[in-house]
Amino acid sequence: MTYRVIQVGTGGQGARWCESYLPPHVESGRIDVVAAVDVDADAHENAVEHLGLDESDCYTDTEAAFAETDADFCTIVTPPWTHEEVVDAAVEHDLDVLSEKPIADTLEASVRIAEKVKRAGLKMGVTMSHRFDRDKTTMRRRLHSGEPGPLDYLVGRFTCNARTYGRWGAFRHEMDNPLLVEGAVHQLDFLADMAGAKCERLYADTWLPEWAEYEDDVQATVQMRFENGVRATWEGAKANATTLNGWGNDYLRAECRDETLVLDGREITRYPYDQAEETVGGTNEVEGEEVPLDEQDHWANAWLVEQFLDWLDTDEPMATDVESNLQSVALVEAAIESSERDEAVDVQELLAEARENVEL
Repeated sequence: MTYRVIQVGTGGQGARWCESYLPPHVESGRIDVVAAVDVDADAHENAVEHLGLDESDCYTDTEAAFAETDADFCTIVTPPWTHEEVVDAAVEHDLDVLSEKPIADTLEASVRIAEKVKRAGLKMGVTMSHRFDRDKTTMRRRLHSGEPGPLDYLVGRFTCNARTYGRWGAFRHEMDNPLLVEGAVHQLDFLADMAGAKCERLYADTWLPEWAEYEDDVQATVQMRFENGVRATWEGAKANATTLNGWGNDYLRAECRDETLVLDGREITRYPYDQAEETVGGTNEVEGEEVPLDEQDHWANAWLVEQFLDWLDTDEPMATDVESNLQSVALVEAAIESSERDEAVDVQELLAEARENVEL
């Protein structure tokens, strides 16, 4: 079946949707992009050039686009604080939704969105692109295959030299909690995915060094404990002297019973357990074995579009459906609260309270 879609957001990240993420599915006949929306009319050129739309199919007003266009679903590639408004319009016009992360700018708004979509009987997916990168998918599949033995703990690192004003986009230098909101939303998400269970307890410590040209904290350490007993430690930084693992090139180490797996610079190496190598001194001189990265047609957002279309075809929810993805938003909210309160936060209790207090 070919699904008719309205692309909401054609500038910034929306341009990449027009250029790279949607075209493969247009070419395969799975979608037909019937309209596009962006408040900046100049950004419509991305939809015209890459998706073959006429100028008459491009709108600056979401409600007008939804009212005047026959469609099956919409995408949302707009700032997080605008997502709920677009979802409200989608619900009014009976459209399923595929949205960029996060669901919304707050946990409360995210819970409201999930509830509205549920009550309307619609489907909504969220694109967590880092989780579905080629390297992280390969590592996740190996961990979940059972070959490395039980997973004990994970260590993640996302550290950058971006301390000067404007280096990470001017708005991030002025916003609250830039590292947690704009970075950790991906990293904490794929750590939880690797762990294979919901996070039950999280402690975060964040701070702002005097040399970092930001208004709020850009350095962090986060400790997580999951319901299956797996632990995780994450280090995030935007104001270091050098970039060790920048955007998309995260470091991740998984300590399992039968092997240590290391992801670094999009390459994965395994170090099998060898009793003869046991030592408490010196360093490991074993080179390790390269783990070939998996092969498939699409990765990241292009693959997530495919997963969403499969969900529309089969009624089998994608892994990042809006209800499941509330866990990702709750992790970020818990990290912010933990740092502010300087104490560990029960993630599931935090999410439960948000559900109880939701007002539509």
